[in-house]
Amino acid sequence: MSVFPTGVIPTLKFGCATDKGLRRVLNEDSMLALDSLVAVADGMGGHEAGEVASSLCLKVVAEGYARTGGEFTAQSMDQLLTEADQAIIEAGSARAGTTLTGAAVVSSASTAQWLVFNIGDSRTYRLSGGVLEQISIDHSEVQELLDRGELTTAEAATYPKRNVVTRALGMRADSRPDFWMLPIDSTDRLLVCSDGLSSELGDEQIQEILRRFLDPQQAADELVLCALAHGGRDNVSVIVADVASTEIDEPLDVEITVPREQLEIKIEE
Repeated sequence: MSVFPTGVIPTLKFGCATDKGLRRVLNEDSMLALDSLVAVADGMGGHEAGEVASSLCLKVVAEGYARTGGEFTAQSMDQLLTEADQAIIEAGSARAGTTLTGAAVVSSASTAQWLVFNIGDSRTYRLSGGVLEQISIDHSEVQELLDRGELTTAEAATYPKRNVVTRALGMRADSRPDFWMLPIDSTDRLLVCSDGLSSELGDEQIQEILRRFLDPQQAADELVLCALAHGGRDNVSVIVADVASTEIDEPLDVEITVPREQLEIKIEE
């Protein structure tokens, strides 16, 4: 394991891929990729409402992240998500909402850390030591039933309401994010994706692709192609991010697209 000492902030090399899927008319997912932050938002609402919600969410996050000047924390993100929630509500559609998941590179007292954040059922995974681990926890009806032991994993795969989320931004309901902090290893690979990927491919399939394709763009492209080959029933969006370097020599490169050794962080109300 090779972690980064205090004051050394790694940057990211990433690949992004998205597709509207085989059964959807619109792509309501949005993606955000910066040198030190990656995120996917899965919009809901149809008739372009979901696309507006997901892109507006990431616009608020990107602009707010830039304002922090690198001094980013869970509290900073919590405030940005409150702003994004309100912005989506004020945009006008009562049906519009979005999930959000991703990670930012932050500096702690001892080492560089992943700050993972999540609202909804999009997912953030980490491949570490060749082993895939889901970091985020789904905010969904089916996950709550699994947690209570009322469904098995096999039953969850065909549960009629498996796509019902229990937290989202812009829905005038529960929009509380979850946060985790994890030390960054130089060999870490993150996968941030909408449920259009995780609903089509199992963890073993995802792990095999992430291990086989060393280039993050090739890995992202292959994950989307495999999701389509397995049904493509929803929009699918993927960001694969590797630790690239330890210095930032140029301004942040921003890409926004539209169409447990881990500590959960509690944000005080």
